Amino acid sequence: MSDSDLIRSAVLKAPVSRSVVSRYVAGESVDEAVTVAAELRTTNRLASLDYLGEDTTDRARAEATRDTYVQLLEALAKADLTAFGAAEVSVKLSAVGQALPQDGDAIALENARAICVAAQAAGTTVTLDMEDHTTTDRTLEALRELRQDFPWVGAVVQSYLHRTEADCRDLAGEGSRVRLCKGAYKEPASVAFQDGTDVDLSYVRCLKVLMAGEGYPMVASHDPRLVDIAQALAGTTGAHRTATSSRCCTASAPPSRPGSPTAATRCASTCRSARTGTATWCAGWPSAPPT
Repeated sequence: MSDSDLIRSAVLKAPVSRSVVSRYVAGESVDEAVTVAAELRTTNRLASLDYLGEDTTDRARAEATRDTYVQLLEALAKADLTAFGAAEVSVKLSAVGQALPQDGDAIALENARAICVAAQAAGTTVTLDMEDHTTTDRTLEALRELRQDFPWVGAVVQSYLHRTEADCRDLAGEGSRVRLCKGAYKEPASVAFQDGTDVDLSYVRCLKVLMAGEGYPMVASHDPRLVDIAQALAGTTGAHRTATSSRCCTASAPPSRPGSPTAATRCASTCRSARTGTATWCAGWPSAPPT
């Protein structure tokens, strides 16, 4: 259905579905995405932009996706939206070639590396999105490869997978940016919790592991209960570097950008709360937050 131009047009134009789409999708072009990122910045929220599309089976399309990310990063920098991690990009490896039948992993890594080069030039970061469980190990391997040259590359982990608590322990090291979400793919019981309560309990266990670590936990959730728990844990563990996200906003902690000391970027913003509608900034932020 997602490949149907007719269905796509209907979803974008129908009043009911259009309002749902606009809540989660910034737009159909780079310019529209930059405009939304700028609007978020006025409310002290951070943004991670994803060029939608996955399971690419055509190399030319994978390269076009790579080029779109590069264009987006250049546009964000030109609009002065990358300083202090105000806006970064999220990348699904299957969108840049991982699903190609031959040399998919190598092609995806090459394209992701090009995106990281563009992000570094723009002064911001990249986060590798996680997909279905069959790609988890390959995505984490790509993360390790990219972090050799770009230590600020972020990872996403999904609390509904049985393995994720252990993955969080592996990823909770110094400087490691990790975004924790629940997970959205239909997974078998052999690898994933099937009950929502179990997924939430796993989320909190994983969150505690990340909070106790030396990295940058990123709380990605539309669930105000989990946002409240994250804020409470940050208060008790002293993890002021934690970034939380709510509603359709995904926040990422500021990177250790090239040429900037790690200690100067240890603190992150707290995203707008779904409950209070307020935004606060860590007192240790190295300079004034984006305005």
